[in-house]
Amino acid sequence: MKIVYNWLRDFVGVTAPPDELASRLALSGTNISGIENGAHGAVIDAEVSSNRPDCLGHYGIAREVSAVYKLPLKPISPKPQESVAAKAGDAARVEIQSPELCGRFTARVIRGAKIQPSPQWLKDRLEASGVASINNVVDASNYVMLELGHALHAFDYDKVRDHRIVVRRAKPSEKLRTLDGIERTLDPGICMICDGDGSRAVGIGGIMGGAETEISFSTKNVLIECAWFDPIAIRRATRILKLHTEASTRFGRGADFEMAELASRRCAELILQLAGGELLAGVVDVYPGKRQPKKILLTRAELLRVMGADVPDKQIESSLSALGFAAVRVDQNRGAEGSLLAAWECTQPSWRAEVEREIDLIEEVARIYGLDKFPPRLPAARQGAARLPHYEAETRLRERLIGLGYCEILTIPHVAEDRDALFRPPDLQPARLANPLSEKANVLKSTGIVTMPAALEWNLNRGQRNVRLFEIGRHYRLHGSESVETPILTIGTTGEARAKGLYDTPRDYSFADLKGDLDALGALAGGFTWNEGGPAWLHPARRGRVALHNEAIGEAGELTLRIADQLKLRQEIFLAELQLPSLYAVIRAAKESRKYEPVPRFPAVERDFSLLLADGTHFSDVAATVRSLNIREIVFIEAIDLYRGKNVPAGQYSLLIRVTFQSRETTLTEAQLTDFSARIVAALEKQLGARLRAS
Repeated sequence: MKIVYNWLRDFVGVTAPPDELASRLALSGTNISGIENGAHGAVIDAEVSSNRPDCLGHYGIAREVSAVYKLPLKPISPKPQESVAAKAGDAARVEIQSPELCGRFTARVIRGAKIQPSPQWLKDRLEASGVASINNVVDASNYVMLELGHALHAFDYDKVRDHRIVVRRAKPSEKLRTLDGIERTLDPGICMICDGDGSRAVGIGGIMGGAETEISFSTKNVLIECAWFDPIAIRRATRILKLHTEASTRFGRGADFEMAELASRRCAELILQLAGGELLAGVVDVYPGKRQPKKILLTRAELLRVMGADVPDKQIESSLSALGFAAVRVDQNRGAEGSLLAAWECTQPSWRAEVEREIDLIEEVARIYGLDKFPPRLPAARQGAARLPHYEAETRLRERLIGLGYCEILTIPHVAEDRDALFRPPDLQPARLANPLSEKANVLKSTGIVTMPAALEWNLNRGQRNVRLFEIGRHYRLHGSESVETPILTIGTTGEARAKGLYDTPRDYSFADLKGDLDALGALAGGFTWNEGGPAWLHPARRGRVALHNEAIGEAGELTLRIADQLKLRQEIFLAELQLPSLYAVIRAAKESRKYEPVPRFPAVERDFSLLLADGTHFSDVAATVRSLNIREIVFIEAIDLYRGKNVPAGQYSLLIRVTFQSRETTLTEAQLTDFSARIVAALEKQLGARLRAS
């Protein structure tokens, strides 16, 4: 909304310079994006929030200025001269067939108007507000819209069949050529303005008029329409038609019911001034759903509870009265200043339909009084704060990931259906949104993997070649008619696992690195087990399923080249997803069952075994074989190095494992260690066909 400073002063005698005025308006809740100084003086660009349609006109902003500066607001009471010989009710008729779409419709008739260009002052104000000048009658309707915040429309009276207006729903596949010259196909839920018997549409209610009845320089008689349309219906129609206008902006946010007649009268007065003619007496006013003003009670006790500080009685009353709420003291201590029992009964003005509760009135008082005058404090808690059951487990998981070099991200769950289909299990149906934000965000992600490649791609496109990310979020799936949200951990990484150093060469990240990072997470829950296989979007040779206590909780691996190329990812991408409920439960159980033991007094001894193993033999098989010997002195079994190449037979690989022995009762002797080593080698040879590597 562009506020012309000199136009604003027609309604309130503000003397503050434009920059100071903009600052004060910003502090009272009207966001200001900038000030322009041009031939028409200062123009303040205000970003009016969707719940303040009253501020989409200069008079509404003037009301705000009046309250902030405690200045009188000039009332608007147009009194156009009317004909004594003819009545508007005899010259025009209005019928509302769909009151749920149009709650009020007024019509005035002017005969003998002379259509011509507008005077310069009018053109200047419209231009400063960003509206093009057309002719004096159309400009008058636009001027009143910018002045009072209520949209109007002028018809060529002689082109309206039978001089009768019918308001109804659009018929299926009905078409209308609007003022912009485009023929539009209409939806049955759209409000239509029709003439005659209602068969011909002449305008889309609250959005745009039709080309057949527009004002032209040959027009002699004018019919002024000023109505009220349901905001929900207007918003739906603008979305369907992809047609956003100044009128739809105002009606879509909720225009003032009572402003329709006043704006019509003001427009008639201005047209008589600009184009002359004869205004027929009275107005055709069809108002089927007149509303009674709502009463709202404001108490000082609630004001103190919410804001934590008091506001003087006179300030409360002056602020609310200036905004139109007509505050009246109704408590028994009406003469006592600052009484804790003070209460005010306020009447909701027609232009503030969004103010319905006591808390809304408190907000009005606070913003006009000045939020900077209230000391900062925390509100009193009504109940004790309690951490979620999984808080500690999630914190440890997050700390471990950050320690491994990962950065946490947060993405929105709305994704494109085609992107979701790349990673969605084949037996699942997508959770579609009934009212999506866009066509590229029409389903909820069925797996956290959907958004992780996009985050990696965003970083790669901006020169970040080494990226490690994780996200703790949810995926959304449909099981029959039931929707299920599952907490998940998603990991994505690409680039180098080790950067080039003084003594180190760079090394690219691999599936083994991802597996190692996940095993570090699994250590919090007693360790993961890995199984072969995985979804189709992972590389067949570099993937695996993650299990916890024989329960599958996720999968990990390298993104297959087919999907990487489709997503235009030019580096190897490694992804993992784990379901968190089971992991949280095991981490919590592991903590509760943890027992502390004294540090052993006897030294530990390490023995390395360089084994030749057949391809396909896993380290987990080796560790399980060693532990099956039930040697109590075995503390750790670690994989130290893997080698393929020279001196290693085809179909085999070399694995160096390290076994740590330690006793809590005595120092281990060389004979004991020799016996343990012999038993380990024998078991590996017998069960896995392993043999010690000679060199």
